Amino acid sequence: MADNHIVSAFDQELNALKTKVLRMGGIAEANIASAVQAVVRRDRALADRTINSDARIDVFDGEISDLVTRLLALRQPMAVDLRHIVGALKIATDLERIGDYAKNIAKRANSIGIAVPVQTMHAIPRMGEMVLSMVKDVLDALSNEDADRAVEVRDRDPALDELYNSVFRELLTYMMEDPRTITGCTHLLFIAKNLERIGDHATNMAETVYFIVRGSRMQSDRPKADITSQISDPTVAA
Repeated sequence: MADNHIVSAFDQELNALKTKVLRMGGIAEANIASAVQAVVRRDRALADRTINSDARIDVFDGEISDLVTRLLALRQPMAVDLRHIVGALKIATDLERIGDYAKNIAKRANSIGIAVPVQTMHAIPRMGEMVLSMVKDVLDALSNEDADRAVEVRDRDPALDELYNSVFRELLTYMMEDPRTITGCTHLLFIAKNLERIGDHATNMAETVYFIVRGSRMQSDRPKADITSQISDPTVAA
């Protein structure tokens, strides 16, 4: 009877951990959407709400870290349970970084200026939709323990990289042709890079979900199409 009680309590703690990660992911997802909208609308109030909301993600990150420490110390989990616990911590770390990138995007919402290329401004919401879809689907994959869906998310990252590459080239062209656009285009470049990095973290999460479910790593190397990946990341996601 006592053993059954211990197993039941452990299962409840594992479920609580998973719930916290999913709730954290829901906030991160909402912050991405609001950050992109704040940029498109030049909405200072929405940007400020997004920036302030990042503190909620940090709280969840701390709670998840504490719970993982407790589970590892007191339960000494093995095999699949250990994968769930360590995987939850890794995913929480990726979500915390995603939250930072969303906050950084929101900070630039009111700094873009007027002299920016309209066509590139249209690309920012498209990138936002792509990363939102990746984050949403990888959270669904975690919730349902769906390894196949995790693979699908990972395989979408090259398309996001290609769009980022297109935006990168276009912004450089605008800045060379018209110096008046340099400030606005620089902010757009940082925003696009933040979105591309969110896609990378969603891919990290997908690989972690796959490992949790299957107990092995994805077969093929991660596809990477970002031409600027060898350049130091210019963004400050803090």
